[in-house]
Amino acid sequence: MENPICKLLGIQYPIIQAGMVWASGWRLASAVSNAGGLGLLGAGSMYPEVLREHIQKCKAATSKPFGVNVPLLYPDIDLLMQVIVEEKVPIVFTAAGNPNLWTAHLKEYGCTVVHVVSSKKFALKAQDCGVDAVVAEGFEAGGHNGREETTTMTLIPLVKKAIHIPLIAAGGIGSGAAMLAAMALGADAVQVGSRFVATPEASSHEYFKQEVLKAEQGSTVLTLKEVTPVRMLKNPFFEKIQALYENGADAVALRKALGRGRAKKGMFEGDLVEGELEIGQVAAQIDTITPAAEIVTEFIQTYNQTLERLKKIN
Repeated sequence: MENPICKLLGIQYPIIQAGMVWASGWRLASAVSNAGGLGLLGAGSMYPEVLREHIQKCKAATSKPFGVNVPLLYPDIDLLMQVIVEEKVPIVFTAAGNPNLWTAHLKEYGCTVVHVVSSKKFALKAQDCGVDAVVAEGFEAGGHNGREETTTMTLIPLVKKAIHIPLIAAGGIGSGAAMLAAMALGADAVQVGSRFVATPEASSHEYFKQEVLKAEQGSTVLTLKEVTPVRMLKNPFFEKIQALYENGADAVALRKALGRGRAKKGMFEGDLVEGELEIGQVAAQIDTITPAAEIVTEFIQTYNQTLERLKKIN
């Protein structure tokens, strides 16, 4: 399957595994890359030396391209970038911040740079900063999200019309059929997060994975927009946040209740009561723990099957 993203990233299939915090370590990233997609390490949950370790283990586990996802608001961002440059990581996905701060620096060292956005406005800004491609992420996605609550189906055509660089769709994509729909709307590839959480290779806790399998329609909510928007599973911690809203809590009170390390507590340590369980709406479609390579194969098979079915309709 040849397209601009496959050519840009040197991959076989236009499937990128999202660099999710507490889920995207070297085992998951290398498995996806070996299967023909692009695996990403989630640097947002890693100290610099931990990131270095995962990069080196990923290099040993795959000869295929892989990358690192870096939230630009990370407190030690300069140290993370130093590790990425020193380890000669070929592909960097940036998010949650201004791409103008690091894009030129990374490209100076030969990195391909992709930035994640939630709006047409930020897609244009990223393009102006010189990124090689953008990920347009709809609000169906798990984890930290855009405040506009624009769905993927609405966002992709808006961004496609506005930019001239390659476009990757994200948010609510959990099957080959959804991949085909995103590409029909103008995307050159898809970024998949939640589906890869439910894999043996994901570093997230088994308790969290089992909660993902139990998810139904309406099990996730985008909340904490006054602090930093995040989509999570409903659990006792979420109910605590809801109670604060009902009592008129302001951003200060919400930030205090959130505290520090809440996502690690839930997703990595398996605390289903006090932890934050970040996952996308597509969790309602996930009912099995499946190896990452099988998910990539399944995506391509169902993509082609759906395409053939649509041809018969015409």
